[in-house]
Amino acid sequence: MKQTESESIEDIVLRHSGRGMDILRGYKTDKYAEKAARTILGWERGTVLLATGFYVAGFAETDGPVGTLFLAKALKNLGFRPVILTDDFCKGFFEGEGIEVLYMSLTADIDWCMETLGKFTPVGLISIERCGENSARDYANMRGVSIRATTAAADLFFRIALGIVPTIGVGDGGNEIGMGNVADIIEEKLSLKPCVVTVDELVIATVSNWGAYAIIAYLEKLTGEKVFMDFEDARAFIKKTVDMGSVDGVLKKQILSVDGFSMETEKEIIDSLGAAI
Repeated sequence: MKQTESESIEDIVLRHSGRGMDILRGYKTDKYAEKAARTILGWERGTVLLATGFYVAGFAETDGPVGTLFLAKALKNLGFRPVILTDDFCKGFFEGEGIEVLYMSLTADIDWCMETLGKFTPVGLISIERCGENSARDYANMRGVSIRATTAAADLFFRIALGIVPTIGVGDGGNEIGMGNVADIIEEKLSLKPCVVTVDELVIATVSNWGAYAIIAYLEKLTGEKVFMDFEDARAFIKKTVDMGSVDGVLKKQILSVDGFSMETEKEIIDSLGAAI
């Protein structure tokens, strides 16, 4: 599918929507991804913590890590110090990619988070496809099944930081950090029990990776710096994670796809965003 002249970057990353993100679009500002990018560019050039990694069927899913990696690389090129925050289900994904990684244990508590924030003194926090607590104080997957026993409480960072350190959340279903911003709408319109953790800026997309790509596209568009990745680079990283055990979060299979979408669709989105830049 080619980009039309009237189609925005936000329109591109909401293509193929089947889980209600197109419905939420009506409750968001038109240029919400651009707003997130402008917010980032307004930060002091310091450390940015990027949380990702969503447990599915014994592994981390393919949605989240690739978007996080390339957003981290874009931030590094723009003068920031990105640090990826994840847990052991993403072990080995980011090593060798030139980005620092911080692993959070399943037993890490608020004291560990406070100590970590004090150590890194981040200028911003970004979550990309990372589960957050719902109103029942549980972590649940897209089917409503609890994954608390296999989910480190990364959302604690965002609860602590809100109002002190700027926060951005990227999600595609309702159970991710940041969806607390539209929790009432999700419950009413999508009949889901959403994450209640809020952020300063929420970016929605059909696939969370695509939401991260939208931010990167705007970072390049706004700065003129070449920070947007090529499809082949994204594909190679997704394949790397799949080879290490990562699974498609919808299909629950160790295959080269993301949320049920093939690499052909991934290429369509990345190429269209490149054209929009």
